[in-house]
Amino acid sequence: MTRRTHKPRPRASAGRQASTLPDYDALFAPWLERWNLIPDGEVLVTPGSRLLPVRRNGAPGMLKIALEAEERRGPLLMVWWAGQGAAPVWAHEGDALLMERATGPGSLAAMAHEGRDDEATRIICAVAGQLHAPRRSPPPPLLPLAQWFAALAPVAAREGGLIARAASVARELLQAPREVGVLHGDLHHANVLDFGPRGWLAIDPKRLQGERAFDFANILFNPDLETATAPGRLARQVSVAAEAAGLDRRRLLQWVLAFAGLSAAWFVEDGVTPTFDLAIAEIAAAELAKA
Repeated sequence: MTRRTHKPRPRASAGRQASTLPDYDALFAPWLERWNLIPDGEVLVTPGSRLLPVRRNGAPGMLKIALEAEERRGPLLMVWWAGQGAAPVWAHEGDALLMERATGPGSLAAMAHEGRDDEATRIICAVAGQLHAPRRSPPPPLLPLAQWFAALAPVAAREGGLIARAASVARELLQAPREVGVLHGDLHHANVLDFGPRGWLAIDPKRLQGERAFDFANILFNPDLETATAPGRLARQVSVAAEAAGLDRRRLLQWVLAFAGLSAAWFVEDGVTPTFDLAIAEIAAAELAKA
């Protein structure tokens, strides 16, 4: 569902696309040599990075080169997590990240489409629990959640309506956060992958700090528009996530509404009508009225 290329992305993309890049040698060759890697597939293109499946001493890995500042934020947090809830990092230097590659057959998006939506949600919640667990060492510098939401208030003042309501809810949440800690910032069905014997692990964090409940809101926007807006789906998955993660259901609904407003604000800034985000906001607001 990703539609922006230069701002924070609230939802998963429809899938990474294979591509042959003219800058392949210039981009990847130095790292292939430095880390003794053998290419093992086609270059993958995402809005903010380029990725190449590789092998090191026979083991499957993924070499990721960040092209945007946002993509450069995540690797330090991946290193800090040290394989607990996140893909193990083999090496990191500058814009380059070398990590273990997910080779398991499972797909959370496929689960959601095959009548196993509850199971997919619980898996993401379990991964979040590992990521949120206390560590002995301090984390790398983190971006405060209030700063992540910076775009919402000015857009809400101009647009009004549901975006303004979301901004009001966001302001209340951010002024009195609960259970503040390290956040992934972009947990969804395409950012939690099957690593086979290692289980399900996260990739591509945004490296945020704020209320724990925020990390579960993005589940409700995924894995795609049709699923996310299906009648009754949001209400059910909010309940599933709240139970699995030990969250207050109403509080989680508030974060869903706040995040829908933020995502809508990003799109408004890009000159795009945020139809999907407003649809989620409307559903969340209706559920809040019942809660």
